[in-house]
Amino acid sequence: MMVTILGSSSTSLSQSSLSVRVQKWLQIQEIAGTVTITTPQGKRSAKLGDRLQAVGDSITTGSKSRAKLLVDTAIGTIEVSENTKLQIQTLSAVTDQGRITRLSMPYGRARLKLRKFTSPNSRLEIQTPAGVNGVRGTEFGVAIQPNGKTGLAVLEGAVASEALRQEVQVPAQFQNFTVPGETPSTVVPLREDTNLNYQLQKLVNRGIRRIKFVGQVDPVNLVTVNGTPLNTNAAGQFSVLFPAPSHLNIQVVVTTPLGTEKRYDIAL
Repeated sequence: MMVTILGSSSTSLSQSSLSVRVQKWLQIQEIAGTVTITTPQGKRSAKLGDRLQAVGDSITTGSKSRAKLLVDTAIGTIEVSENTKLQIQTLSAVTDQGRITRLSMPYGRARLKLRKFTSPNSRLEIQTPAGVNGVRGTEFGVAIQPNGKTGLAVLEGAVASEALRQEVQVPAQFQNFTVPGETPSTVVPLREDTNLNYQLQKLVNRGIRRIKFVGQVDPVNLVTVNGTPLNTNAAGQFSVLFPAPSHLNIQVVVTTPLGTEKRYDIAL
């Protein structure tokens, strides 16, 4: 079982068989909150049973919203988290009955659970700003920060994480991340670690008092501070400045690629 993640500057996996058009789709099984689909007919609120089946069709979730998609012929499911966009790039098949599905996810988080493909030429790929995840049967999560940095966590199966023509195999129970314009990071054991380490620094510049919040999380995780998504560096570090009132409340949410979440309420 294999998944491949290719960088946006990389080429997709080569096809060894002739591609043909077939009836393929992603069907909405579950909806919660604000979910929108875009098709050639326009943009509208999604409904249960709606299908994405043409190149360019997309689904977008709003704040505190989610959707679950069934991949055609019961290949598996895609759980789309809040503030996420998923778009179809290619739906096709090859002459040996293999099926190829290419999706684009420019931002957000998703968890995929796919059975092992019967055809050696079947695959499902997800293009992110940092790479492409090519799936042959696995369960994994992808989390994309505002700057495109992509965290990957593999629960079952395997993922080939590729960017800038360099491929890194990510087996079950391991994780890694890729920054746009860089090669994939070294794999490390899956942690599902939502711990937050932080410190508050009081700053004064030209008589203006501010508080600098400096935090660190697992590098694959997503972080929001008071509802705003932030970027982290290769070590998982981030910082944000606040004015210095007499009372300051900070809410930090840490989310792993697989969806484990922890909230921190910090008062000053």
